[in-house]
Amino acid sequence: MTDFTCVDLFAGAGGLSEGLRQVGFNILAANDFDSHAANTFRYNHPEATFFEGPIQNVSAEDIFESTGMSRGDLFCLAGGPPCQAFSIYNHQRGMHDERSGLFREYIRLVEGLFPKWIVMENVTGISSVEGGLAIKEISRLLGELGYNVENYTLKSEQFGVPQERRRIFFIGNRLGLPNTFPSATYDGIKIKFTTVEDAIMDLPPLGVNDGIEKAEYLIPPISSYQKLMREGSIKLYNHVSPNLNDINLKRLAHISQGGSWRDIPFELLPAGMQRAKRSDHTKRYGRLALDGLSSTILTKCDPHWGAYFHPTQDRVISVREAARFQSFPDRFRFLGPRGEQYKQIGNAVPPLLAKAVGEEIIKITKHCMEHGGKLLEVNRFHCRVAGVSC
Repeated sequence: MTDFTCVDLFAGAGGLSEGLRQVGFNILAANDFDSHAANTFRYNHPEATFFEGPIQNVSAEDIFESTGMSRGDLFCLAGGPPCQAFSIYNHQRGMHDERSGLFREYIRLVEGLFPKWIVMENVTGISSVEGGLAIKEISRLLGELGYNVENYTLKSEQFGVPQERRRIFFIGNRLGLPNTFPSATYDGIKIKFTTVEDAIMDLPPLGVNDGIEKAEYLIPPISSYQKLMREGSIKLYNHVSPNLNDINLKRLAHISQGGSWRDIPFELLPAGMQRAKRSDHTKRYGRLALDGLSSTILTKCDPHWGAYFHPTQDRVISVREAARFQSFPDRFRFLGPRGEQYKQIGNAVPPLLAKAVGEEIIKITKHCMEHGGKLLEVNRFHCRVAGVSC
C-alpha cells in the first residue's frame, strides 16, 4: 500500500497541508520564513518537522535527515511559492521581481527530493505575466526532470468554499499516470454554492473590536457547512473583530446588505473615491450579502479593499469568519497578533480546495495500482505502471 507522504514548501499557516491531510496525506515536513505562520503550522500540524527560514536554506538532505526518506521515496511535494509578484492586485508584477524566482527554489527541491507527484499552487495572474512566461518556464523545467505537468484554474466556490477565489494548480507526476483535476461538485444552480449565511451565521454576535481568543458556541450548527466546520472543535477560537474608526462607522451606517461604497454619501467618501467612476472598485466598502459568496479573502480584511463588512452586524468580519470563508475548520487555530492571523488566512489555500486536488491524486494512483499491480521505476526520471492502461 502506498504511503501518501507529503512535504509542503512555502506552507504558510498550512491550508494546503490541512486539505491534503483531510484526505489521507501524511504531512512529514514543511517550510516557511514567516515566524507567525510557522507557529500556527506547528500548532496545527505537530506531527510535521518545520523548517523555519528562507527556502534557500533548506536542502533535500535536511528533509531526508528529518524524515528518514531517501531520494525518490516521497509521494508528493506540495507548495505555493509567494504569489505577490504575480497577483492581479500587483500592478507592477513581472518575472524580474525577486519573489517570482522563488518557484525555481521549489523546482530545485523537486530535483533533490524526486517525489512521485508534485502539486504547485499560485494566483491566476501568473498566467498573464509576460505572455505566460512563468507557466512555460515551470512546465519546461519540470519536464526536464521527467515530470508530465499540466495546469488548470480551479474556482473555490465549485468545491464547497463559500468564497470567490480563483487559483491555478500545477499537477504533475513521473509515474506515467494521467494528471486529472477534480470536477466541480457545486454549480450554483442544481447544487447551490455555500453562502455567507451557511458559513458564519451560527457564530456569536460581536461588536467593533470585540471578542475573545477562546469562546463558547451559543447555538447549535444550522447548515451542513457549519457542522463540517465544527467537527472536532469544542471551543471557538479566533472569533475576534478588529477596530473601526469613527469615519468608517459613519460610512458603514449607510451601507445595506450587499451594498458598497456607492451607498456612502459623497461627503463621507475618501478623497480618492470621490473622483472614482461608479463602475470602478465594485466591492470596496462592501457589506456581504447573506445569500451570496464572500469576496476573495486578502491578507488584510480592510473595507477599503473589499467587501469585508459583516452582513447584519456593524463591524468587519472576525478572524474566525475569514477562516470559515477559506474553509478552515474551527479546530484549526491561528496564532500571533490579530493582523498576522488575517494575513495567514488570506495567504492560504482553502483546505476544501486542496482536499479536492488531493482526492484526485489518490484516486488515480489507487486506480492504477488496483488494476495491474505496482508502480515500477524505469530509470532515474521515468516510471510506468506494470501491465496497466490508465
